[in-house]
Amino acid sequence: MPVPLHWRRFFRRQFNQSAELARAVAHLSDPPFSPSAIRRVKLTRQQVGLDRQVAEENVRAAFRVPTEAQIEIAGRRVLLIDDFYTTGATVRAVAKALKRGGAGAVDVLTFARVLPGDFRADESATI
Repeated sequence: MPVPLHWRRFFRRQFNQSAELARAVAHLSDPPFSPSAIRRVKLTRQQVGLDRQVAEENVRAAFRVPTEAQIEIAGRRVLLIDDFYTTGATVRAVAKALKRGGAGAVDVLTFARVLPGDFRADESATI
């Protein structure tokens, strides 16, 4: 399953990179694609440029497994897909919510790693 975007950010972007990566992984392997099993319930700012402590506060309580999805993940091993790994705060917050929602285990697959110093919080240009 992908790391979800808040509905406002999704509405603005019209796509979720993590969801598209998760869809491709699900197509190439056996696990089902389950984008609605976890929701982002709190609008957060982007993690790029934030130090670990600020990033963790940013995503605290931002994710929740909807009641109707708990049966889908109960006791199961979940593969969480994220496009970018910065401080790890996002995947930790999502994994915590999934475990709280009943997941037996959470594995994480990311496709890019942002290293400290790659971006500054006041820098909007990409590398």
